[in-house]
Amino acid sequence: MESDLSLFSINSLKSMEVIDISTGTRMGYIKDFVVDCDGYKVESVIIPYGKVSFFAKDNYVEVPWDKIYKIGVDVILVEGEDYMENE
Repeated sequence: MESDLSLFSINSLKSMEVIDISTGTRMGYIKDFVVDCDGYKVESVIIPYGKVSFFAKDNYVEVPWDKIYKIGVDVILVEGEDYMENE
Protein backbone atom coordinates (compact mmCIF):
# COMPACT_ATOMS: atom_id res chain seq x y z
CA MET A 1 0.00 0.00 0.00
CA GLU A 2 1.44 3.37 -1.02
CA SER A 3 1.54 6.04 1.70
CA ASP A 4 0.48 9.62 1.00
CA LEU A 5 3.55 11.16 2.64
CA SER A 6 4.74 14.40 1.07
CA LEU A 7 7.92 16.15 2.10
CA PHE A 8 8.42 19.90 1.82
CA SER A 9 11.47 22.03 2.52
CA ILE A 10 11.17 24.97 4.91
CA ASN A 11 11.98 27.39 2.09
CA SER A 12 9.18 26.01 -0.08
CA LEU A 13 6.69 26.23 2.81
CA LYS A 14 7.71 29.83 3.54
CA SER A 15 7.06 30.82 -0.08
CA MET A 16 3.48 29.47 -0.06
CA GLU A 17 0.59 31.79 0.76
CA VAL A 18 -1.55 30.79 3.76
CA ILE A 19 -5.33 30.92 3.21
CA ASP A 20 -8.06 30.55 5.85
CA ILE A 21 -10.57 28.02 4.46
CA SER A 22 -13.38 29.25 6.73
CA THR A 23 -13.44 32.80 5.34
CA GLY A 24 -11.25 32.64 2.23
CA THR A 25 -9.00 35.31 3.75
CA ARG A 26 -5.36 35.55 2.76
CA MET A 27 -3.43 35.37 6.01
CA GLY A 28 0.03 35.93 4.54
CA TYR A 29 3.22 33.90 4.40
CA ILE A 30 4.87 31.78 7.08
CA LYS A 31 7.56 33.73 8.93
CA ASP A 32 8.71 31.07 11.38
CA PHE A 33 7.99 27.66 12.89
CA VAL A 34 7.65 26.45 16.50
CA VAL A 35 9.38 23.07 16.72
CA ASP A 36 9.22 20.43 19.46
CA CYS A 37 12.87 19.34 19.58
CA ASP A 38 12.14 16.37 21.83
CA GLY A 39 9.34 15.01 19.65
CA TYR A 40 10.96 16.05 16.33
CA LYS A 41 7.82 17.72 14.97
CA VAL A 42 6.47 21.12 14.05
CA GLU A 43 4.05 22.41 16.70
CA SER A 44 2.82 25.57 14.96
CA VAL A 45 3.53 28.16 12.28
CA ILE A 46 3.92 31.90 12.83
CA ILE A 47 2.35 34.28 10.32
CA PRO A 48 2.87 38.06 10.57
CA TYR A 49 -0.13 40.32 9.97
CA GLY A 50 -0.93 44.00 9.87
CA LYS A 51 1.22 46.83 8.62
CA VAL A 52 4.93 46.17 8.63
CA SER A 53 7.19 49.08 9.46
CA PHE A 54 10.49 49.72 11.16
CA PHE A 55 8.94 51.17 14.34
CA ALA A 56 5.79 49.05 14.50
CA LYS A 57 5.31 46.31 17.05
CA ASP A 58 5.60 42.85 15.51
CA ASN A 59 2.10 41.38 15.20
CA TYR A 60 1.76 37.74 14.40
CA VAL A 61 -0.66 34.83 14.46
CA GLU A 62 0.43 31.43 15.73
CA VAL A 63 -1.52 28.63 14.04
CA PRO A 64 -1.15 25.10 15.49
CA TRP A 65 0.07 22.51 13.01
CA ASP A 66 -3.07 20.40 13.48
CA LYS A 67 -5.14 23.33 12.11
CA ILE A 68 -3.37 23.03 8.74
CA TYR A 69 -5.97 21.44 6.47
CA LYS A 70 -3.97 20.92 3.26
CA ILE A 71 -0.59 21.84 1.79
CA GLY A 72 -0.94 22.31 -1.95
CA VAL A 73 1.41 23.23 -4.76
CA ASP A 74 1.48 26.96 -4.02
CA VAL A 75 -0.89 27.53 -1.05
CA ILE A 76 -1.41 26.24 2.47
CA LEU A 77 -5.01 25.94 3.64
CA VAL A 78 -5.66 26.41 7.36
CA GLU A 79 -8.63 26.64 9.68
CA GLY A 80 -7.62 30.04 11.02
CA GLU A 81 -10.75 32.02 11.79
CA ASP A 82 -10.14 31.78 15.55
CA TYR A 83 -6.64 33.20 15.17
CA MET A 84 -7.22 36.31 13.05
CA GLU A 85 -8.13 39.47 14.93
CA ASN A 86 -10.55 41.95 13.48
CA GLU A 87 -8.75 45.09 12.42
